[in-house]
Amino acid sequence: MIGKKIATASLTALLLTGTLPFTACNKQLDVNSTRQSDEANSWKTIDDARSGLMGIYGLFRAAVADNNAHWLYGELRDGDFTALKRPDLKAIIEGKLNASYPIIESISNWRRFYAAINACNLFIERSADAMVDTRYTEVNHKVDVAQARVLRAFLYYYIVRIWGDVPLLTQSYDNGKFQQFARSPQQDVLGFAVREVEDAAPLLPYVYGGGDPVLPGQVYHTKTYTEWKNTLINKVSAYAILAHITALQGNYYATAGYTDFVMQQYSRISINYLSVADLTGKTGIFNEQAADLATDQNQFISFNFVKGLGEATVSGHIEQLTLAYPLVSKQQPDIYITNDSLASMFPTGNGQDQRFGVDTSSVDQGTPTLYRNAYITGYGEEIPIFSKIKSINGGIAGEQQFNVFTSAILFTRLEEIALLRAEALTVLGHESDAITLLNNIRSRRNVNAFDPAAPGADLLKEIFEERRRELVGEGWRWYDLVRYHKIKKEDPAFNALISTGGIYWPVAREVLNSNTQIVQNPYWK
Repeated sequence: MIGKKIATASLTALLLTGTLPFTACNKQLDVNSTRQSDEANSWKTIDDARSGLMGIYGLFRAAVADNNAHWLYGELRDGDFTALKRPDLKAIIEGKLNASYPIIESISNWRRFYAAINACNLFIERSADAMVDTRYTEVNHKVDVAQARVLRAFLYYYIVRIWGDVPLLTQSYDNGKFQQFARSPQQDVLGFAVREVEDAAPLLPYVYGGGDPVLPGQVYHTKTYTEWKNTLINKVSAYAILAHITALQGNYYATAGYTDFVMQQYSRISINYLSVADLTGKTGIFNEQAADLATDQNQFISFNFVKGLGEATVSGHIEQLTLAYPLVSKQQPDIYITNDSLASMFPTGNGQDQRFGVDTSSVDQGTPTLYRNAYITGYGEEIPIFSKIKSINGGIAGEQQFNVFTSAILFTRLEEIALLRAEALTVLGHESDAITLLNNIRSRRNVNAFDPAAPGADLLKEIFEERRRELVGEGWRWYDLVRYHKIKKEDPAFNALISTGGIYWPVAREVLNSNTQIVQNPYWK
């Protein structure tokens, strides 16, 4: 395993192409599923295999975007956002996850994720049948199956973060063949996910359609590198997923190894550190496939909505919750960060933070530079607008009247990986290397370097505070709090939440009623 081989302890993207609709998913664990086509005729050509693989990406995107679930799971609970007039969102923020609101019941249901898992299982089982088409080569098939295996592992990691113990399904089911399954211990599920990615990652290329040694030639599934760029799981993104799975396991030795690989290899997939302009611009890293970035950077792991492919949508974007006039026609946002919370996140003693701060040394016509406008529109007003992510209708100027968005759901980026590595190294006792990583991020944001000799200096706390500042709005806050408190064990209330399973979501009543083998999380009984 690479986590063991690299004792000291480098994701271009899970995106969607125009062939993938933003679609709802078939239920898997609560009701019998149905196939979209006759299985007997579904695996005859390379086109069938390509459709099956792309369908997995589409179902994954639907699962995380439906009801803005990615942010409701990861950003709201105990986080920095306040709900304005939405009692359902307020209930999530306060951890009242058994409150009777339709949106809470909907995202408590894991059926969307199991639809994607079932599609992975089906592809792994049946795609070899399509090799009867001589155009579908063994190399092509191996790369496709490797993607499906990594995606399945990623899905299991994603849902374990949400529900803890979950059913582990490794074969496909349909109608009369479907069986009911009990929940498997989360460590068993994560262990399976680690083994899957470790086996599959070496079979993945760094780039698709770009003459990669693993995948020779300039065409992959009829498209070139330019067309596949920022679309599929590659070798580096697979190891980034491994880093996150092992961090969730608490295996920071392995996390250090996997992040080391990502940090050594990220340039091979055209990844680099982001400027604040690239991070917050209307056509920056969050917009579509980030194709308009001046630095021509790739995304790591993300799900894209491309306007030119008809994928711009109202829902499935954080902007639906956070933006309001004058950025869009909506009068007030659903959620916002209060002025007091912003002041707490970005203390004035941290230097002239380019994400949110004031440069008093640079005066233009008597007015200081307001870096705070990068993250916030209307700071100081009663309801400041969180506008860090604002990809409106493809980032086209003058389109603000439309509440239609094209922002990608980014799972990770280089800054996040670097901070995750700093976290792992700190836990392992390699504080000097962790400080170097942390201060690299801070210097890029014009924040004072962390001084371990300063009174009250706490390296681990500062790494998580930097994650709070850098990654706000990207779906990390709740999961970061859980990891932090698991390490520190200094908060009795949070410790009790961890020990009783209160950190996880309840399972939807629909699932419990349909599958007698599923038991509710004890905390929510």
